[in-house]
Amino acid sequence: MLFHTMVGSNDIERSKRFYDKVLGVLGVSGATLNISNSGHTRLFYRHGNGTRFIVTQPINNEAATVANGSTVAFLCDSPEQVKQFHDVAVANGGTSIEAPPGSRKTALGVIELAYFRDPDGHKLCGIHIPA
Repeated sequence: MLFHTMVGSNDIERSKRFYDKVLGVLGVSGATLNISNSGHTRLFYRHGNGTRFIVTQPINNEAATVANGSTVAFLCDSPEQVKQFHDVAVANGGTSIEAPPGSRKTALGVIELAYFRDPDGHKLCGIHIPA
């Protein structure tokens, strides 16, 4: 359904270091650097399923801010990968939030979740839903 998700960054080099490590846990190779027509730097991450995650300098030249109530969730292959995704994020400048990584009872059944914020404050999640 989604083609891409994009978040803003106030420090694109810091974001590249962070996301190269964190998304590497999911098998995503390093960012493709792109300079937009407006001259702003963007980082493109592409997953094997065709979806893209993009980090950009805001093209309105204002500070990047987070969206209250928003979460970008990344699908993980196993409960262990959820924890690794979280731990690599925290080790590289992310901040763990909410409950520690682990099982949660939800409307989808029992799933594995881990929540953290990237260095710009965007709320991210690693999730594993058993088959």
